[in-house]
Amino acid sequence: MDPITLVVVAVIAIFVLTIAVKSVLVIPQAQAAVIERLGRFRNTAAPGLNIIVPFIDKVRARIDLREQVVSFPPQPVITQDNLTVSIDTVVYFQVTDPRSAVYEISNYIVGVEQLTITTLRNLVGGMSLEETLTSRDHINGQLRGVLDEATGRWGLRVARVELKSIDPPPSIQDSMEKQMRADREKRAMILTAEGQRESSIKTAEGQKQSQILAAEGGKQAAILSAEGERQSQILRAQGERAARYLQAQGQAKAIEKIFAAIKAGKPTPEVLAYQYLQTLPQMAQGDANKVWMIPSDYGKALEGFARMLGAPGEDGVFRYEPPAAEEGELSRPEDEDDGVAAWFDLKSDPKVAEAVAAAEAVARQEVPGPLSSPRSVSAASSLPELEADQPRSLHQPDDQI
Repeated sequence: MDPITLVVVAVIAIFVLTIAVKSVLVIPQAQAAVIERLGRFRNTAAPGLNIIVPFIDKVRARIDLREQVVSFPPQPVITQDNLTVSIDTVVYFQVTDPRSAVYEISNYIVGVEQLTITTLRNLVGGMSLEETLTSRDHINGQLRGVLDEATGRWGLRVARVELKSIDPPPSIQDSMEKQMRADREKRAMILTAEGQRESSIKTAEGQKQSQILAAEGGKQAAILSAEGERQSQILRAQGERAARYLQAQGQAKAIEKIFAAIKAGKPTPEVLAYQYLQTLPQMAQGDANKVWMIPSDYGKALEGFARMLGAPGEDGVFRYEPPAAEEGELSRPEDEDDGVAAWFDLKSDPKVAEAVAAAEAVARQEVPGPLSSPRSVSAASSLPELEADQPRSLHQPDDQI
């Protein structure tokens, strides 16, 4: 074959292959392509395989149909109280009409940004700083409504608008921090005061209960001490009475024995005078005795004493002569009667034992706490019964005292 013919065939094959390749347009999923024919809108290519006319149809723009997130830089906004705040916004939008997004606006991203800034300044300009900081949901809703209505003709759908940050001026931030610090310190002081108040109340209630219990215990102790002292004095008096009686009885027995021995010995006046002389030094041994004088009529006193006790014998000496009626008999003190026998009974009085057992039962009772008032009331109510019972149990008959 002629070489010229081969070149022509090769050129024709390359041209046909190029036209075939240019006629096929593949659009990925979630994208759309705006097709123009000879500079005029023809149609919107859907995702997948599309056939176009080479050198006549061309792709004007490829549009992403997914929801897009655009964060705009901080914008200064003046509030109603003439404070400048810096606000960052985030816009979530989606292209619903690729043709309008291409032909109705030159750059829909810039359009959304400027519309967001103007709308935000309009909304925040009618609010104070405190309202701006606490009304984010309200601002977001207002922004979304305005942007969705304005960008509808651009083929956009605004899903939501969020205020990412609201930054007041540094001086205002310092003032806000001081205010927050003051509020927290105020709440802390209030809570501390409330805690101290509750603590003081609880402490006072505890002291009150403690004083009440101490007073009740002191009252019971005083009552028991008084009853014990009374019983002790009664028993001590009874013991002293019995002791004096025994001493008197012993002295009576001693005197009885002495006089019986003297009468049995039949002493002469000389013996009596000798005993009297022996007694004189003992009488003079007192600390207050400085001078002791024997009376001049000492002999007459002895003579009269001898005459009174004896009779003169054959030798003229007075001797003791017991009367005939009393010979062989000695005078004895009166025997003990039945009333005196009860003084020496060493057995414990059963009433005293009952009173002591009742006092020990009261002493062993559990001390009631601040919350167990019924028990303390019952213990206090049982105390008068003890007070009423103990005097009766410790009382002794008048004929034994």
